[in-house]
Amino acid sequence: MADRFLNHYSMFAFDPAYWRLTASERGDVLARLADALPKLAERVYVYSIYPVRPETDLMIWCAGGADGDNDAADFFARFAMTLSPFRGYLNPTNTLWGFTRPSQYHPGKSPQVLDPFEEPRRAYLVVYPFSKTSEWYLLSQDARQGMMNEHIKIGKEYPAVTQLLLYCTGLADQEFVVVYETDELPHFSQLVTALRSTDGRPYTSKDTPIYAGVWRPLPEIMDCWR
Repeated sequence: MADRFLNHYSMFAFDPAYWRLTASERGDVLARLADALPKLAERVYVYSIYPVRPETDLMIWCAGGADGDNDAADFFARFAMTLSPFRGYLNPTNTLWGFTRPSQYHPGKSPQVLDPFEEPRRAYLVVYPFSKTSEWYLLSQDARQGMMNEHIKIGKEYPAVTQLLLYCTGLADQEFVVVYETDELPHFSQLVTALRSTDGRPYTSKDTPIYAGVWRPLPEIMDCWR
């Protein structure tokens, strides 16, 4: 079992050329896409984004081990080659990705850690980029730990919400990617409201765009876009 994992979230919108196809032709494209997607990574899940956001239709979540020096490069190459036949119909609108690693603020594995390899998936996945201000990193370790303890305490009050924190400092525009899985969006919104009322909130510099995806088995997701 790998110690480090790469998780990659890619957002796509169907090109107008796709919608000019006949229903039968669209069905053929979707069937070929459904066959191709499982080849991307060890685990691949597809979510509907539209109509939650207007500019994105689908989100593809890929997860796999990344212990080897070339594991990430191999994934990126495989992803590009596998989806290149569909680029006339699918336009990328955003990508968010990062690596897992042990938390410096919460040693040990929390029972609320989101496991990409544990199925079935829950109804909703919420993904967004996250960065801290420069002032955050100038605080003492004790000061930062105190504010993170407050976050951890609040999170434990919502045991039905699981979280995956990905690290990508220096690799992307954001420093982290935060991922939550839940069966109840209003319940999750209450958690975020509570977290934004903590002492650590002023040290957040970025936490948008937010993508709330709806999970369905792959055949049902494909049926949405025929």
